[in-house]
Amino acid sequence: MVRQVGPARQVRPGYVVTYPNRQLTSSRTTKAAVVAILLASVALMLAVTVGGWSQLQGLTAVNFAWCIAYLLIAAYVWRWARGLLPIAAGLAVLLLTISVIASTGFAGTSWFDRARPGYAAAHSLFGGVGLGANTLGILTLLIAPLQVLLVVFAMGGFAQRWNVEYEVPDERLLAGRGGGRERVPAV
Repeated sequence: MVRQVGPARQVRPGYVVTYPNRQLTSSRTTKAAVVAILLASVALMLAVTVGGWSQLQGLTAVNFAWCIAYLLIAAYVWRWARGLLPIAAGLAVLLLTISVIASTGFAGTSWFDRARPGYAAAHSLFGGVGLGANTLGILTLLIAPLQVLLVVFAMGGFAQRWNVEYEVPDERLLAGRGGGRERVPAV
């Protein structure tokens, strides 16, 4: 059974829709921080993916999918899509787990272990010698604190209620009628 979707929102004539929580400095700062953290995470994931291509054990498609997901989330968050913030936090927890396991070697060999003699150097996506094992280990290790920050900022942004909207009289129309201001009940 398909649920009926309500009609598009109609704004009363002479009124405009405002989003007061989006005007706050804290909301703007949080939005910018979430987008910056998502983009930095994509940069680190791509550096590890391209620089350690031959040693990724088949996770290359997952890395690219994760990067695309983070880029899409960043684009929507930049447009004030509050609903994607919990998804970003959930993906960050998963990536945090993966980066801690990969950098510490809890499930086998870490990047730092590969710096020892007897391990082949990683080859890049483009066929040449990739990044060094210690560099890949540090990049992988740097992903973890970024994901912790992403969880904190994303959930903080979700709590800021960017989606709250009010219909208020259009100031341009009020200026032409003498500027009287009506009270609009909170929705």
